[in-house]
Amino acid sequence: MYSHLFFDLDRTLWDFETNSYETLTEIIDRYELLKKGLKDIDLFVKEYYIINDKLWEEYRVGTIDKETLRYERFRRALLKYAITDNSLIMHIGNDYVNLSPVKTNLIPYAKEVLSYLSKKYELYIITNGFEEVQHIKLKESGIEHYFIDVITSERAGCKKPDVRIFDYSMKLANARAKTSLMIGDCLVADIGGARNAGIHQVFFNPNSIEHNANVTYEIKSLNELKKIV
Repeated sequence: MYSHLFFDLDRTLWDFETNSYETLTEIIDRYELLKKGLKDIDLFVKEYYIINDKLWEEYRVGTIDKETLRYERFRRALLKYAITDNSLIMHIGNDYVNLSPVKTNLIPYAKEVLSYLSKKYELYIITNGFEEVQHIKLKESGIEHYFIDVITSERAGCKKPDVRIFDYSMKLANARAKTSLMIGDCLVADIGGARNAGIHQVFFNPNSIEHNANVTYEIKSLNELKKIV
């Protein structure tokens, strides 16, 4: 039924939470933030994730640019602890973008499933992530060679769930909607966007989030993809 498989990257293949946690703990140690007002690393990371997700949503809909996102997430998170040193915030924002992509933790079964699928299908990445870091993530985690191309929102000129990024990706891959499949963890950006583009979708839902969305397939483990394709 399918010939082209399009994957999201963060939280679908690349373990964002684990890699981000490792990066943040390194930064906290590097800048001695526990001596500057942070009380608990895990609490700070939890608060940072909430702020980061909110700002990524604003970035996705175009109300902020990537430079604002890069620093504002740390400014807001550190402000909770009365840390307002702008120079420090700028250094942390830059360090995060440099350190995070070289982390290598993947979602369970990612390599095994990609190895299996790459023998049968053409694989691509569609991501809203920053252009300059996506290839680093793929290379450092050892999965770059499975993909024919990586389509970023910056390259396409629009972000998921905009139908245009899916149309752009299919044209680039010489693919048709009816023989394409989008695999991702976000009901709005990945699943809704692909559905609106006429592409079947696989919702990767490892935490069994309750929803009423219309999805073609739903899985809790990447290993389940072998049963679908």
